[in-house]
This record gives sequence, structure tokens and C-alpha cells, in this order.
Amino acid sequence: MRKTVVLFLFCFVLYGLQAADFRFALLTDIHITKNATSGEDLQNSVNQINATKDIAFVLVTGDITEEGDRESLAKAKSILDRLKMKYYIIPGNHDTKWSESGATYFSHLFGDERFKFEYEGYLFLGFNTGPLLRMADGHVSPQDITWIKEQLKTAGKQKPVFLVTHYPLQNGDVDNWYDLTDAVRPYNIRAFLGGHYHSNRYLAYDGIPGILNRSNLRGNEEVGGYSVYKITSDSILVYEHKIGGEMTQWASLSTRKKYYDPETKIDARPDFVINKEYEKVKEKWMVQTGVGIYASPVVYKNKVYVGDGIGKMSCYDLQDGTKKWTFQSGNRIIGTAAVAKGIVVFGSADKYIYGLNAENGTLLWKVEASEPVLGAVTIDKNIAYIGASDHTLRVINIRNGEVCWTYQGVKGYIETRPLVTKDKIIFGAWDNTLYALNKKDGDLLWKWTGDLTRMHFSPAAVWPVAVDKKVFIVDPQRAMTAIHMENGETIWRTYQAKVRETIGLSRDKRRVYAKTMMDSVVCFVTQGEKPVELWRSNVGFGYEFAPSMIEEKENVVFGSTKNGLIFALDAYSGQVLWKHQIGTSLINTVYPLSRHKVLFTAASGEVGLLEWNEK
Repeated sequence: MRKTVVLFLFCFVLYGLQAADFRFALLTDIHITKNATSGEDLQNSVNQINATKDIAFVLVTGDITEEGDRESLAKAKSILDRLKMKYYIIPGNHDTKWSESGATYFSHLFGDERFKFEYEGYLFLGFNTGPLLRMADGHVSPQDITWIKEQLKTAGKQKPVFLVTHYPLQNGDVDNWYDLTDAVRPYNIRAFLGGHYHSNRYLAYDGIPGILNRSNLRGNEEVGGYSVYKITSDSILVYEHKIGGEMTQWASLSTRKKYYDPETKIDARPDFVINKEYEKVKEKWMVQTGVGIYASPVVYKNKVYVGDGIGKMSCYDLQDGTKKWTFQSGNRIIGTAAVAKGIVVFGSADKYIYGLNAENGTLLWKVEASEPVLGAVTIDKNIAYIGASDHTLRVINIRNGEVCWTYQGVKGYIETRPLVTKDKIIFGAWDNTLYALNKKDGDLLWKWTGDLTRMHFSPAAVWPVAVDKKVFIVDPQRAMTAIHMENGETIWRTYQAKVRETIGLSRDKRRVYAKTMMDSVVCFVTQGEKPVELWRSNVGFGYEFAPSMIEEKENVVFGSTKNGLIFALDAYSGQVLWKHQIGTSLINTVYPLSRHKVLFTAASGEVGLLEWNEK
């Protein structure tokens, strides 16, 4: 009898610990800028949370800033640090897409992009849902999914868990949502918590409850607000708390009810049926690296070079994908490398530009910048051109790492691949500006702004192309523009095709290609003083905004999308030759080897080679 009583008391105490009532606040979509009421809204929320009894901790679920800049992040932290209780924070897409630090400053400032903690028997896991520096859907990186699996396995299947994200985990918001829901389904997931839509919503992700929360911003109202969660022995109660008002409950969940069957998948998965339609395209080889990749592959002497999201530059055999060597830099690699004369050149968010031996990966030299180096590299006649976030374009002799000259007059950060012509260097930055410099000494020749009014409209992600006396760009204001190379004057600018950040030039330089934001690729002639559309091809890729450039090889036009599709078109007619689905995540600018072979990398971690049997 005594053993029964002791066991009962033990179970009672254990259950009591897991079911004790507590409350926490949730702030999301704060969007701090340098000059706006967003800072005031956040301070009002902090003051009210501090004055509210029994708030155990605060979750902060992304879009801390509007532009991901250091000043705004620091401003947000200075206000959040006034909370009397501990807070746990993750980034949102505004913190990672337009980040001058390559999304590294967030971790430096707040300690990590993830969090893990337990409170009253509940496990809370927060993590980034991207995208990182590239315009694309949200994405959970392979390394984050691995981390989540490890944490849940350690916690066990009975422990109740809240998963904290920024994006809603559904099709159209996060490209690989199913990878995450499949990974967590076996566990006791009580709900996903997040924001992004700036409104209170109850959703379900493959059956798993999802709660989206209002923005901290006041919007069109007089005051802002946030969410408060109350966890009881049997309920999850969700309240909206406007500044100066009473808390209003708007949602509730049971802590005991099973909302989904771990064995039953509700939402439809991608079917990849397109690959059956174009059966003559095969994956000759593909490597799953387990790490997100945001740079394109480059080739040199039968080897492929790829930088990844944890700072590794890896070399693969072109024939079979066998890894030859890996060099570890100090932080993620975003910009595409370049290779010449046996030297691989790339930048890293660790604030260095590296020159490696292409054969064995040994370090030959490195050049220090004062901020992360996110730019792609162009090499011309043994000289490398690369931009960084310290507002500087550097010109480097690849043989010895000597800096020939620098241009420091850039106002924004640089991520593009510079265009190198006979006598000019042309590149855009996240400051609404396209720059043209004298190739010999870096003197500024002209600047083009095109009356762009917002930083987000900058011609900064596009890789410019040029023909004769014209430079062609596209920008997020959905326009294609031809600019006079000698003076920076606009020759023509057209919105007729609704393009965004993807452009390409034919080998004969008679045609310029661009990807539209809905289904199509367009082709314009490069000659003349007015925009003349030559053809428009309906590829059928849907809504699209990824900055993956168009490449032509042997009269075949290659392109890729934010949702894992690679396609090939006839250069003269736009006829679709083939399509192939790699996955559902961003495919970076592809690297065609011939009209039949094309290399690719993906944000989901794949490196591979496609081969088309044309016969």
C-alpha cells in the first residue's frame, strides 16, 4: 500500500511540474527601421509586458528589422534588452534576405539564429526559416532540420514541444515544409508559433496546429500590440494584448488532444511528375551535402567548385561528383567563386577574400575586408573583381593576392557579380545604384539610379550584361532597362514583361533574356533604341522571383527557379526543350557545360549534373 501511495505522489508531482500554469508573451514582425514609429511600438510593448504580472519569458519570432541592417538590429536589441524577463529570438526573412552581414550579425548580436529551452516540462525550439540573401520562398536549411531531429530525439516522444518559426509551415510560404513536418510528426508537437502575415490566424500544417500572431506594429491603428499565451493543465489559450487595452482571447488548443496522426500525412507532397514527361533528362550524378548552398557551381579542368552555407569551399570531380577536397572558411559563403590559372577566388562572410590552390585546396593568400564579403567574383586577365559589405569593390591580382586598387564610394552592400568590359567595371549595390568605374584605376565614370525610391528596388542581385554601347539590367521594380555604357543615360526602360532580377545574354550578343514573375521567359533584341520583344515562352513555372541568371550554351537557354525546376529552351524560338525537377527549393544560377549537360546547386544542399539525351 505504501509503495502505491509513493508511486501516486511521484506521478502527481511529475504531472504537476509538466502541467503548471504559466504565461509568456510573443512579439513578431517588429520591422525596426532607422526612422519610423516601429521603435516606439516596440518600446510600448516592452513597457506593457514588464508591467504585466506573471509573464515568464518572451518569444520574438522574426522580422526584427525592415532591412536586416546592423543599425536597426542594434536598435531592436537595445529596446528588447529592457525586458525584465528573458527573451528568445529568431530572425525573419527581412533579417536574412537584405542582410549586409550575410545574416551573420544577428548571431553575433543575439548569440544564435536558433534557441532551445525548457519551461515547466515544455520544450521550445526556435529556428530560422530563411530565405538567405536570395529572393525565394522560406526554407528550412538541411543543417537546421538535422539539429531539430537531434533535439527531439533527445527529448523523447512524450515531451510536449512548441516549434517557433517566422514563416507559416505551408506550401507557398516554405518550399520544403514537408521535410520539416515529416521530421517532427513522430513527436508530441503541440503547435508551431510564428508570424509573417501580420495578423492573428489559426492554421494547420499537415495537420499540426499552427498559430500566427499579429505584428507588433500599429499599422493603420493608433497603437500596436502583441500576443500572450497562457498554458494550463489542459489548455493553450492565446490572447491579443493591444497597448493600453485589455487582453482578448482569440484562440485555444488542448494540451491533451491529439490534433494529428503521426502516421497520416494530410497535405499533398510534390509529385515531380514533370520528370516523367521529359524522360530523356537524367541526373548523371547528385551529391546531397546536408548544408544549404546559395552560390553557383564553377568549373576548372574537370573539377567543380562550390561554396556553402557553413563556409566550406568544396571541390568535386566533374565526371562522378566524388569530393576531392574541402577548405573551411570562417563563415558562410554566399557569392559564387571564380577560377583561373589554377587559383580559386571567393569571398566569405568571415570578412576575407580567399585564393586557394585549385588542385588541392591549400591557401595561397587572403585579403581582409572590414565587413562580410558577399559578392560573386569575376576574373579577367588574372585580375579578380569582388565587392563586399564595407562599401568597397576590390581589384586583386590572383597570382599573389595583391590589391591593385579599391573603390570605396558605394553606399550599399555588394552581392552581384561585376561586369568587366574592355575598359569598365559595372555593378549594382543595395543603394538603388548601378556603378561604372574606370577599369584601369577605379575612377567613377557614372552612376545610374533610374529614379528608384526604395532600397528593395535596387539593381543589386542581377548580374549585368553588355553589348556594344549598352548595359542591360532588370530590377525588382519589374523593369528591364538598357543603359548607355558611356554616360549612364537610360536608352529605354520597359515594364511590359514584369521581369525582376534575372537576365542573360546570347553568345552572339544579339538577344537578351529575362525570366518573368509568372511562367515565362522573354527574349528582346539587343540592337536599336527601343525595346523589341523577339519571343516569349510559357515555361509554366508559376509565380517566380528568384535571382538565378539565364545562361546560354550552344543555342540552348538554361534557367532555374525558386521551387527546384531547371529548364532548357531553344535560343531562337523559345521552344521548351525540357524541364527537370530537382526538389522544391531554390536552384542557383546553373552552369551549362554544353547543350546537353548542365551543373546545378540548390539551397536544399544538392550539387549535381544533368544530362539530356537529345536523340
